[in-house]
Formats: sequence, C-alpha cells, structure tokens
Amino acid sequence: MNLKGEKVVVCGAGGFIGGHLVKNLLDDGVEVVRAVDVKPVEEWYQSSEGVENLALDLKDKDSCLKAADGVTAVFQLAADMGGMGFIENNKALCMLSVLTNTHMLMAARDKGVGRFFYSSSACVYNGDKQKTPDVVALKEEDAYPALPEDGYGWEKLFSERMCRHFEEDFGLQCRVARYHNVYGPLGTWTGGREKAPAAVCRKVIEAKHSGNHTIEIWGDGKQTRSFMYIDDCTQGSRMIMESDIHEPINLGSSELVTINQLVDIAEEIAGIRLKRTYKLDAPKGVNGRNSDNTLIQKYLGWEPSIRLKDGLAKTYEWIESQILSSTRSFAGVV
Repeated sequence: MNLKGEKVVVCGAGGFIGGHLVKNLLDDGVEVVRAVDVKPVEEWYQSSEGVENLALDLKDKDSCLKAADGVTAVFQLAADMGGMGFIENNKALCMLSVLTNTHMLMAARDKGVGRFFYSSSACVYNGDKQKTPDVVALKEEDAYPALPEDGYGWEKLFSERMCRHFEEDFGLQCRVARYHNVYGPLGTWTGGREKAPAAVCRKVIEAKHSGNHTIEIWGDGKQTRSFMYIDDCTQGSRMIMESDIHEPINLGSSELVTINQLVDIAEEIAGIRLKRTYKLDAPKGVNGRNSDNTLIQKYLGWEPSIRLKDGLAKTYEWIESQILSSTRSFAGVV
C-alpha cells in the first residue's frame, strides 16, 4: 500500500501526535481529506490548510460515520489521555476511549475503508515484566499473559483485539503500533497531561528563569524509560500503515535512560545544575520500560534514530519560547 494513492482521515488531529502526522503526510504528498478532533479547531495544537478540519466527538457513532465518509484510510489516534499523573487518576475517562475505537472501527467497516491504523501504547505490557529499573526490553509477545496498566492499558489492549477481529471477520486491514513515550515541540507541556520530557523541560526552564534552582522529581528518579521524538513517530506510523504487518508492533526508541538522566540532559541544555527533591508518593508508573525493536527491524529495516539529547534540545527550545512569550510571572511557579 502507498498512502499517496489514498484518501486519508486523521482522528485526534488536534492533539500533539495527530497534528504532526497531518503535517508529515501533507508534506509528503499524501491527500489528507479530513482532520478530526473533539476540541474546537481554534484550540488544536496545530491545524493545516487545505484539509477539512472538523470538531467532532468520536465517542458518538454518527460523528465517526461523518469522519470516515469518502476516505480509504483511517489513522485513529483520538483518545482521552495524558502523562502518568493523568492516567493514574482518570482511569474511567481513559477507558471511555474504547467508545471512540469501537465506533471508528464500525464506521470504517460500514463506509468501505480499506485500511485502519490504531495507535496503541506500551502501557499494554504485562506489569510483572516492568518491576525493576534494569528492565529487559519488551517484545511484542510480552503483552500476554495480560496485566497491562490499569485503566488506560486495558483499554488499549482491548482495542488491539478489536482491530484483530475486525480484520478477521470483516476484512478491514488493521495496523497497530505500540507507541513508547512520544515527545517533541507543539505538545502539552503544562496543566497535568504533559509527559516526562515536557514536564522536566518546563521545570528546568522555570527553575532557571525564576532563580529558584530546585526541581521536584516524581518518584526516586531511578525508574527507566525510552523516549521517541515526534518525527520518528510520524515516519514510523506511516511505514507501519503502508506495511503488511498484521500484528501489533513496537514503535519506540531503544535508548534507555533513567529519569535522573533525563534531568541531567535538560540541565546540560539549560547550562544549569539544580538541587533535586523527590516526591515519592507521586504517580510514577512502572519502574522500568524499554522497547525491543527486533520486529520492526526485521519487517521494515528501520527503527527510531533521533537521539534523546537532540530531540530534547528542540523540545526545550520550543517550551522555553512558550514560557518566555507568556505574560505570567515566574514568581512561585516552581
């Protein structure tokens, strides 16, 4: 499959990844017919000209039918989600995203869509395999026996199975990518839904400009993660969509770091050293998680290549520009 011959809708286009994906596809000559998000268009992180930008609640089946009308390929990224602070405290809201996935699959089937991409998450993986920071990189098979992240992870795993059965029963070609911690500019960096890279950048920037040279880290800082830059995510998503890969597949960097090391990198970018305090009762997720990229290398000969220090520098620069352009005072923000 070559997307340049398809008519595409991107669901969740007002979000961080969705907005970048629309831009990536358009820049590469793919016809994006429609972009959809629950937020009013003026509240999207970015929107593109020449695309029908619609504010629709995709938990509603009629809205999904409207989104899928006249297209041949669906990118389903729409979900109610955020960083660990959000998903640990909003499990029911995260689970309700199953309505969006269910109704979009039904709409794609009913509208004769040929191919359906679903953005799953590394949160589907068995928690028993993520108990220590010295984690063995997670292979796709490690999602079973099932013990995913409560709430958000269960919803993602269930929706993966729906994709599988819609392909088996109705012939809808489904492609599933398990995203591992995507970050970059033009994303959430404050307000409670931000993920670790953006949160760390914001805290370092605020500490630097306020003169209060301290930073609060959630957990003990020893928990390990890998982080994938947005450009790698959009490129990998398209490659998976165009592929013949029928099972869920990891899409993430294999560059493992501790949260303390993530802070080290942000401090180096800022040219500052901060006093660290640790909030041990804060949401911190599993102790260790990394992406095993054996399968994507086997199928596509590719894996994310943008190193964390390079991607974080771009993210830091963008967040700093947002903070410095705001009218709020730095007094007491750390």
